Amino acid sequence: MKKPVILFATPVLHHPPVGGPTLRIENSIKALAQISDLYLYSRTPLDQMGDSRAVDFYRQFCRDLYFAPFPFVISPYQRFIRRAINYLSRRLLGRSLVSVSMQRQEDYRHLLRMADRIKADVIWLGFGNISYPLLGYIKERSSYKVVVDTDSVWSRFILRGLPYANNEKEREETIRNGKSKEEEERVGTPLSDVTTAVSEIDADYYRSFVESPERVRIFSNVIDLEMYRNIPSAPSGFKSPCMYLAGTFWQDSPMEDAARWIVENVLPTVRREIPNIHFYIVGSGSDHILADLQDPGITVTGRLDSVLPWLGHADVTLVPLRYESGTRFKILEAGACRRPVVSTTLGAEGIPVTHGHDILIADQAEEFSSAVVRIIRDSQLGRDLGENLHTLVSANYSIDALEREGRDILDHLLQMPALD
Repeated sequence: MKKPVILFATPVLHHPPVGGPTLRIENSIKALAQISDLYLYSRTPLDQMGDSRAVDFYRQFCRDLYFAPFPFVISPYQRFIRRAINYLSRRLLGRSLVSVSMQRQEDYRHLLRMADRIKADVIWLGFGNISYPLLGYIKERSSYKVVVDTDSVWSRFILRGLPYANNEKEREETIRNGKSKEEEERVGTPLSDVTTAVSEIDADYYRSFVESPERVRIFSNVIDLEMYRNIPSAPSGFKSPCMYLAGTFWQDSPMEDAARWIVENVLPTVRREIPNIHFYIVGSGSDHILADLQDPGITVTGRLDSVLPWLGHADVTLVPLRYESGTRFKILEAGACRRPVVSTTLGAEGIPVTHGHDILIADQAEEFSSAVVRIIRDSQLGRDLGENLHTLVSANYSIDALEREGRDILDHLLQMPALD
């Protein structure tokens, strides 16, 4: 049976991945390559890729790799979200709100020409949360079936930050950006042939915008378990016992909030019980955003090519998020490495973990501190939590599991008529 032809478009291609969204792109490509004739379209031009490792790495998974003629300039991490392009705003308000530059139009035209060249059955938009303008352009000018692949609910991601706004101006800005994104999701979701969600929690949100729930499908965050099978030695001078926190950091990000909450509210209490505890903070931007932390018991590494030497030897992994959306690779990676996790309820959202069995959940600082101390003092508890989390991740969040979800999406999509 002939495999479907997919043109997978993404504004970002990184290898090694530098955070959860780019890890999702990598693992999505690995899964889709097994069930389709996959072509990749980088919305970042070749001369701006920066690191040739990514190009060499991704070529092994696709029939061909195309590059946009002009740079895609919007960061997937920025807090200021674009409004819908003219097509979407005309449908919503009957007038244009934003003009699309000639350069951007040429990028979009180039993508459609590549889809025509390969006779694509499906255009799959990675980073779908920020791809609604491209979606509108494709649907206005072609009959291609389009998958909008989301890794979270971005309006929820923005608006959940309201309680942590520093002043009224920031609060108003958060509301404005969040409501703008809500409108983009409300108008964009019915335009796509399939919108993917990483969990049933996110799926329920997107289903509220469409008449048929079949138009929203689960396409999970997963990990490639083979990448975690062999844990390298700990870095030179690695200190134990230790807590480990990983993520992508920018100013006023959920990860900055989480790290500072631990430093200010959790670490002092843990130190009273375990004076020699060390705290490792790793991830892109951490060294810049947390440069003010001058504490010999805290190590901030910045971006790492691989977190495994740190994660694989951590006594306890922390996921202390107070606002976010989606599902956390931090928990999946910890499970792959059999590391015990302490998380807030929100940090574990969308993953079917059970408190006391494969994770410890705590939302208040005192409870969080106590959970950390329990794991470090009770090594058997830590081993049991890690092993049980590994079992959960292996059964539900592998590349094989994502292949099954991808097949379900394609089977549904290619049996349905194109949207008007």
